[in-house]
Amino acid sequence: MASFVSTLLYQVLLVVSLLHLSNAARRLSGSVEQRPMLFQYHKGPLLSGKISVNLIWYGNFNPAQRAIISDFVSSLSSSPASLKTEPQSSVLTWWKTTDKYYHLSSKNKKSYSSLSLQMGRQILDENYSLGKSLTRKQIVQLAGRGDHRNAVNVVLTAADVNVEGFCIDTCGSHGSQGKKSKFAYIWVGNSETQCPGQCAWPFHQPIYGPQNPPLIAPNNDVGMDGMVINLASLLAATATNPFGNGFYQGPAEAPLEAASACPGIYGKGAYPGYAGKLLVDSTTGASYNANGANGRKYLLPALFDPSTSSCSTLI
Repeated sequence: MASFVSTLLYQVLLVVSLLHLSNAARRLSGSVEQRPMLFQYHKGPLLSGKISVNLIWYGNFNPAQRAIISDFVSSLSSSPASLKTEPQSSVLTWWKTTDKYYHLSSKNKKSYSSLSLQMGRQILDENYSLGKSLTRKQIVQLAGRGDHRNAVNVVLTAADVNVEGFCIDTCGSHGSQGKKSKFAYIWVGNSETQCPGQCAWPFHQPIYGPQNPPLIAPNNDVGMDGMVINLASLLAATATNPFGNGFYQGPAEAPLEAASACPGIYGKGAYPGYAGKLLVDSTTGASYNANGANGRKYLLPALFDPSTSSCSTLI
């Protein structure tokens, strides 16, 4: 059965989070409690080896928008080219938190299988081949396009595409498909015009809760910078719980995963309505916490660190 990640969207307390639900996607929730968490390993495989991240662009994305996402994916396997040494606040440093799950999953083995992500193929579907209103089954259909061997296929839907559950209870999802040979996939929607207050916070005024001024998006695109946050969350969840039997906390039908265990946290001192202490670009005033490829800056969610049982932030 396919599993989808649910995001606890920003409702009542301005919380963005994820829940991994069967046949569901990122659901809304209105509370967050800071309490000790204990992730359990459910003996299933994690993504391992050399994995390509293929991007399937559904609808109208201009080249500048596509570059925001592709540069983020490229940043997962290399430190910023403009820096001689890898800074603490880099996309790669953020991603390395997932390595701790791999160590734990194989602590009783002689060695552990690591994961190496690389930028894969990009497929453009600019003619909306399945229309502008998609079901979740059609998302799976899109994810099956192209070669998905040793890959994660990521479906990215444009701002004018309605997806079942999008903005009502979801910003994106992850799951798996196939019987003999399963492959992992992700879907993320562009919420720029449909629900930026839910899926692109803190770069847009929230629908509910304290109306603090929104932060300036680091790539000057509220919808795409919001997509980066959601894609980052889902990639971490996919790596550590690709088939629903990896690492998660809570019941199998509604588990918390690597990023969803740390809702709305981007920097130290975060609380509902406040993303935490962040870096600010001196020229643009944009808020970020990670440096990426080609001089990019991104805002990435905190990840649950299984070695400390706490949320780990870059800043």
